[in-house]
Amino acid sequence: MKQLRIRTLIGLFLVAGVLSWAGARLWDSLAELPSVPLAAPIVLGVIAAVLLATALSIRSRLRAQRERRPGAKGVDPMMAARALVFGQASALVAALVTGMYGGAAVFLLSLLEIPARRDQAIYAGFAVLAGAGVIAAALFLERVCKLPENGDEDEPGAAAA
Repeated sequence: MKQLRIRTLIGLFLVAGVLSWAGARLWDSLAELPSVPLAAPIVLGVIAAVLLATALSIRSRLRAQRERRPGAKGVDPMMAARALVFGQASALVAALVTGMYGGAAVFLLSLLEIPARRDQAIYAGFAVLAGAGVIAAALFLERVCKLPENGDEDEPGAAAA
């Protein structure tokens, strides 16, 4: 499995952000712009927490296995692979969603004198921060599950996938 590239995530973020900003401008000129849901940052935060908890669990199991602790549970390679795929998919989708909310937030910054739009800008800003948290947690999970380059058993993720 190939490792995610930061350039790919940044490119997705920028393209989605520019398209979202342009779409928000066009939509607002033609009709009422839909609101940013309050649940957006909450859902992204929950996904980031799940990814982080998964990464920490796998890392502690690998550490216990590497240190040959009695009763240490190993990491099932299929479970680690599934976690890795979930993390990579989450990072890609989060880059798109974060760009979308980032573009909307940039557009809404021009409408801060309207109280409802100010709230929407705040929600969009929190969604961008939560999306960045998803990406960071996914990259951490990917690092934990990474196999060693030269077969060294002391590296993190040596028994993962």
